[in-house]
Amino acid sequence: MSRRHAREAHHRQRMPGGDHADESPRARSIASSSPRRNWIDRRVLLLNASFEPLTTVPARRAIILVLRGRAEILHPDASGVLIHAAGGTIPVPSVIRLTTYVRVPYIARVPLTRATLMQRDRNRCGYCGGRADTIDHVIPRSRGGTHTWENCVACCTRCNHRKADKLLSEIGWTLAAPLRAPAGRHWHLVSKIRSHDPVWSDYVPALASA
Repeated sequence: MSRRHAREAHHRQRMPGGDHADESPRARSIASSSPRRNWIDRRVLLLNASFEPLTTVPARRAIILVLRGRAEILHPDASGVLIHAAGGTIPVPSVIRLTTYVRVPYIARVPLTRATLMQRDRNRCGYCGGRADTIDHVIPRSRGGTHTWENCVACCTRCNHRKADKLLSEIGWTLAAPLRAPAGRHWHLVSKIRSHDPVWSDYVPALASA
């Protein structure tokens, strides 16, 4: 077995609800059944049987899970694309749910990224409440501040320029709310999502617009 095939096999084993379905004739028929190949690049939100968000998977993987009875479609993709396969015709999904609950390991610390910080602060400036478009270190890094959840806040450009490298006590400012690391497994998912279907926010509240 080549290194590439070994990595692919390992990935399939770790995918919630996944197996070796990608190698089946049914999977091959799906891949060639539609001329609108752009649906393959879509991401689908995968929920546990308990409706807890787990991860996102390629649309092709999602369809295979549905056809094999391992998942059900909760919301079809807004594109309305239909896939014709040996098992029938189904829409490209946007959200699917596993039919059997799977246990996933708990991850204690959520990685700090621009996306997750903006979602934590609801895209609002932590100083004036306006629309945030950048990130500020409450205690400037030039003055010993750390790049951590407890020292980073969403900020508008105006406040960022006014504050510069000053401490809040020096300019009489206060934070709108205490800064804490977000809690919950779904925040790990948020840190990896670049774009999403609005319906996903029904299951991942942190994706909802401010």
